[in-house]
Order: sequence, then C-alpha cells, then structure tokens
Amino acid sequence: MSDRQIQAHFANKAVKPTFFTIENDSLKLFVASVGSDTLPPLLLIHGAPGSWYGYLRMIDDSSLYSRFHILSVDRPGYGKSRKGRKAVTSITKQAQWIAHALNLNHSGKPAVVLGRSYGAPIAARLAMLYPSRIKHLFLISSPLDPEKEKFFWFSKWGKMAPVQWFMDRHINLATAEKYTHIAELKQLEPLWPTLKVPVTLMQGGKDWLVDPSNLDYARKVLAGKPAEFIFLPDAGHLITNSHTGMVKNLILQQRRD
Repeated sequence: MSDRQIQAHFANKAVKPTFFTIENDSLKLFVASVGSDTLPPLLLIHGAPGSWYGYLRMIDDSSLYSRFHILSVDRPGYGKSRKGRKAVTSITKQAQWIAHALNLNHSGKPAVVLGRSYGAPIAARLAMLYPSRIKHLFLISSPLDPEKEKFFWFSKWGKMAPVQWFMDRHINLATAEKYTHIAELKQLEPLWPTLKVPVTLMQGGKDWLVDPSNLDYARKVLAGKPAEFIFLPDAGHLITNSHTGMVKNLILQQRRD
C-alpha cells in the first residue's frame, strides 16, 4: 500500500495509528501504534515479504485496540524500516531490534506477541531473549523445523542478480531470508529449552508454504512447556485472515486472564 492508500483507508476511521521510527547507525524500525499506550501491548510481527499494514484487520478492530496497545512493525529491511541495502537475515538481530517497539508502551505490563510465517521464529526468539517482557506468544503458520524448509522451482531464480534487478526489493529481501533460514533455524534449535513463555501455535493442514509437519516439530521441541497446539485441517497459510475471529478470541483471552 502507498502512503496515499493508507491515508484513504484510515480517513473515516474513529481511531488512526500513530507512527514512530526508532533508529540507530545501522538499523531502523518503523512502528504503527494504535490504542492507548497505558494498555497492555500487543506486538505484531509479519512474515516475508510483509509489512505492518498486513495486520489491518486487527488494527481496525475496536475490541482489540480498546483492550490492547497494538504495535505493528515493519521488520528491519522492509517498508519504512529500510536502512541501507543489505538484508538483515539474522533472527536474533531482528528480534533484538523489534523488541525496541515495546519501549513505546507505558503500561508496565508484559506483551502478547504474535508472529506469523517467517515472523514466528523471530517472535519466539524475542520471547527467549526477554521473557519478563512477554506474557504470551502466538506462533501462526510457523516455519520452525530446519529440515522442512520448502524451496520451490522458482526459488533459485530469485538469487540471480539479473532477476533481482526486475523484482520488488521486498521480494529480494524475502529471497535473502529464504536462503539463510535453514542455518538460522538450526541456530535456534538448542535455544528452544530456554523458552519459558506460554505459547499457542496454529497450523493449517492445507498450508502450501509451510509444511504442516512443522507443528509436530514444535510439539517435540516444546515438550513439557506451557504450549497449546491448534491444527486446522482445512486452513491454508493465511490463518489470521481465514480464521480472524478465532485468532482474535484467543488474544482477548489473554486480556481476561
């Protein structure tokens, strides 16, 4: 969406986002903030490619922004979080920088963090690094198993410089992440025992981007942890769109607890 399209979308909305940019010499983080900053934070992390406005359904929902301070980010490298030309493919570095968004909240309460697709392992790493700042973790359509990373026939073409010249930079970023994702997930493997935060995982049985068996991997690495596993046999990859009400009700349950 262009800035003009975003302005048009919110033109007649009672509640509009406030935008913040957090920046240092090497990284930038663009954050859309909706709701009072004295409410408990709800941090939303998108996949690859993606952007903060990929969560418009949640951002527009008064039942959410009246109960949570919604913080939706452009992950480093994407959208208005671009700083230089080099992709930030490190899951740990992404998590560390996205955590700065929580400083915009002044409730003193821990956050609900939702990460979908490639944003899910980043959300998990954030919870590992800052457990005292996280109340609950939602991982949706999550590529977590390094042995189940999918590559498609067109994936190899995306690495070629002549092809990249003609591709949107967000696609090129997603390709760069794609080719480092196995190594990054392998680095995450020995860290799963350090996850102390309650977590809910949702996976669709008809997800063609993320192998549904990733949920079995999650059951293995999270054995004995406070974890809930929700398998939706007829769902595809975009569970936050196809099962919006279910996701919202699960989030609201954290507000009531």
